[in-house]
Amino acid sequence: MLKRTPALTRIELLQGTLDLIVLQSLRWGPQHGYGLVQLIRATSRGVLDVDAGSIYPALHRLERQRAVKAAWELSENRQRVRVYRLTPAGRKQLAAERSRWEQLSQAMSELFLPPTAADR
Repeated sequence: MLKRTPALTRIELLQGTLDLIVLQSLRWGPQHGYGLVQLIRATSRGVLDVDAGSIYPALHRLERQRAVKAAWELSENRQRVRVYRLTPAGRKQLAAERSRWEQLSQAMSELFLPPTAADR
């Protein structure tokens, strides 16, 4: 039986990573807050378990930064929900944050390799 490790909590995420996660998730299309929580959990296979108490402050912060815009809409079950969309400024911010993340990921990966003579 495959043993699953516990999902990462908000505290375990690197500072600033949540904004990147939200922006990347909105890249696939507009979502309401709870929909984002479900999308993040599903696409990360349960590893990233971001709760609503963390997602909404991030959405509001990104809205103030004009990276996302929000509008009230009716959901499939006829309830009013606030739907968030990525803006052109948000796409630009996403590109910059992805670039920084890729640099960090590469640097972290290299730390797990044995050092070469040039590294010493």
